[in-house]
Amino acid sequence: MPHVRRHPLAAQAAEVLLGRIRAGEWPLGHRLPGETTLAAQLGVGRSTLREAIRELAGQGVLESRQGAGVFVTALDVVEDWESVLRRADIVTVIEARLAIEAEAAALAATRRTPADLRAMRRALTERAAASDPVEDLVDADTAFHRTVIVAAHNGVLLQMFDAFVPRLHHAMLDMLRIRPLADPEADHDAHERLFEAIRARAADAAATASRVHLTALKAAFA
Repeated sequence: MPHVRRHPLAAQAAEVLLGRIRAGEWPLGHRLPGETTLAAQLGVGRSTLREAIRELAGQGVLESRQGAGVFVTALDVVEDWESVLRRADIVTVIEARLAIEAEAAALAATRRTPADLRAMRRALTERAAASDPVEDLVDADTAFHRTVIVAAHNGVLLQMFDAFVPRLHHAMLDMLRIRPLADPEADHDAHERLFEAIRARAADAAATASRVHLTALKAAFA
């Protein structure tokens, strides 16, 4: 049975290199010293140094260019979305949704197709019918908002929205169990206004409707 190979020296060397990059010794775009020089500075062999460089390259910090050397491509390791969102508070997540969904609503108003409108109307109808249990309402609400993002026809915005869903879902469930919607009819009307603005190809009105709705949601969590 194969064993997992470990490179503790390489990991330590990578950490030292990253520390020197963070300290500003090598600015963004700068070429690192040659392999022999750098290995001597770190007190490791060249194979260990190469492993350390591969590790940092995999994290997006360094880039090896054939015949040119190793260059700094980032000043720190970028955390993945999942890690960032797990740590983020819900108000921060809603603020990010505001930026994404207001723009997506404006794009949807200019790019939506008849199929997009049918999907939005169907999701809106299902949302209106979903009130109990709370899980059904949250699922239906998320599904409607996703149809708006889909109608924007921007794959990056859709991936960003999908990344928010798990973090938002649990928070919405907790909030609605403790504090149900004060006025479900007004909340549904807010979603109707968003749909109507998109159907009318009114980009500014769609963005405003999205922003007003999500700002109210943010206030509920604040």
